[in-house]
Amino acid sequence: MEGPGSHMQTAFDVIVVGLGHAGCEAALAASRMGLSTLGLTLRSDRIAVMSCNPAIGGTAKGHLVRELDALGGEMARAADRSGTHFITLNASKGPAVRATRVLCDRELYAHTMQGTLASQAGLTIVEGEVAELRVSDGRVHGVRLADGRSFETRAVVVTTGTFLQALMHHGSRKEVGGRLGDAAATGLSISLKSLGFELGRFKTGTPPRLRRSSIDWSRTDAQPGDPTPRPFSLRTARDASFPSQPRVDCAVTYTNAETHRILRDNLHCSPLYQGEIVGRGPRYCPSLEDKVVRFSAKPRHTIFLEPEGPTSDLVYPAGLSTSLPAEVQVAFLRTIRGLESVEVVRPGYAVEYDFSPPTQLEPTLQTKRVRGLFFAGQLNGTSGYEEAAFQGLLAGINAGLQVRGEPALVLGRDEAHGAVLLDELVSKGVDEPFRMLTSRSEHRLKLREGNAASRLQHHGHRVGLVTDDELATTQQRAQAVRDELARLERARLLTMLRRPEVTYASLGPSDLARPALAPEVCEEVEIEAKYAGYIAMAEAQWSRRSDVHDGWRFPPGFSFGEVGGLSSEVRERLSKAQPTTVGHARRLPGVTPAAVGLLLVHLKRVSA
Repeated sequence: MEGPGSHMQTAFDVIVVGLGHAGCEAALAASRMGLSTLGLTLRSDRIAVMSCNPAIGGTAKGHLVRELDALGGEMARAADRSGTHFITLNASKGPAVRATRVLCDRELYAHTMQGTLASQAGLTIVEGEVAELRVSDGRVHGVRLADGRSFETRAVVVTTGTFLQALMHHGSRKEVGGRLGDAAATGLSISLKSLGFELGRFKTGTPPRLRRSSIDWSRTDAQPGDPTPRPFSLRTARDASFPSQPRVDCAVTYTNAETHRILRDNLHCSPLYQGEIVGRGPRYCPSLEDKVVRFSAKPRHTIFLEPEGPTSDLVYPAGLSTSLPAEVQVAFLRTIRGLESVEVVRPGYAVEYDFSPPTQLEPTLQTKRVRGLFFAGQLNGTSGYEEAAFQGLLAGINAGLQVRGEPALVLGRDEAHGAVLLDELVSKGVDEPFRMLTSRSEHRLKLREGNAASRLQHHGHRVGLVTDDELATTQQRAQAVRDELARLERARLLTMLRRPEVTYASLGPSDLARPALAPEVCEEVEIEAKYAGYIAMAEAQWSRRSDVHDGWRFPPGFSFGEVGGLSSEVRERLSKAQPTTVGHARRLPGVTPAAVGLLLVHLKRVSA
């Protein structure tokens, strides 16, 4: 790691600003693609810190991590190395919504990722705050730090998380900073605005951290992990050495009427309800005081108690995000079963920060205003480590491809949940912190965790992040699934397997010719057999709904103002979003089928 007085190179192929979850993936991707890469961070000891919950994955988020892993990203592997509690969510439901969630040793996760970055060839880490993006002739060519140092580059990936003009709220107290104990980044917001970028304000929050030894665990409901955990990453060996960390149990408890009374009685102390916080918070992770107001008829809310590591004395109470004063937090916490004598090590707080509306981006995550400049992560208005990491990986890949003079990587919505994430961001924008959900994908039945590698690994191989051997292994596994389905068809067993009460394992005694197959192959065989019909029906229905002209592209410099018949509202939305295809335009809020028809007529006319 280089310091202010070090003699070092000052020109790089790619610069990554910020080394949170998005920045780590971007920096690793670019450097692994053979490009000289500079990672800039306020503090090198805070790289990849889990600012909120100490877990990776979850509903839809687990899909993103598996897809990221298939493309050559690092998050799944770091989670495997630091995981202490592995669980498959929605295990009793359909395979499309089953998702992996790994509770990690919080400190070990960050240490693992920091070690990976430190040992990565071609990657240089420097501490410093970026004060200015240097742009000329519509293209970024460097950055200037607050201490005066400058670096030249051919591409910049900005992944500033919650640090731009960040302000923390603890009751009536306000403190500048993007995370407790860390500073805010101020100059970069000014630079972005001077370049013409629109910025907005969002907010996020985090629960108090509890002293583990002060909790009466006997009064809570134990929540053990899976008895036989499976690795998150395809590159993690599934052998006796996994998992490598001691396992921990989580627990569940609940709020009650007295908890809610204390919260309601103290709403006047909440910066959220006193208008102190102007940024909008995440819909799917509201503060506890917000939940009590919005869901007033609900008698209790679930709290998940998650230890931050096998030897850590800190516990993360998921579901208890709050920015009320510290003394109020202690009061309502001690009304909860198991927490009657709890000690608060660090109170919860809220953070407001600048974000950049993502409609200012192309599908590659390059900005429309400045060539070579890419945005990723919470800067684009998303919430969650996993959404940030996927964006970081794609931004890093596309920055690298642009420097190498190669075609960009833009995934289709039918290829990945991550593609849905990016498409929703750049085409529709956000009016609250965006969280990925499986329900957002029209192709979710075929976008499962288990087949992420067969869907995406060839893309990672094309850009240089997946090895020949890794791709060959995945292709062999996919072929094994196809071969076994064909064999079952010939043996007239496939129809039997499609019955709900029949499993692949239960067919074993009557299937004497069955080959020895890996567990993951057996699982995919059963899923493909049982869900092939449903997938075919869903795809056929979508094909009938989908416009056959979605792939038509607007030529460079296309002027939506010249399209006759469009309403002023539609013309304004199109001109602001600058969609690249008809399908992109069709998904914009307020763009009607009639408006799409006018666009098609105009496109046919100009291309004739």
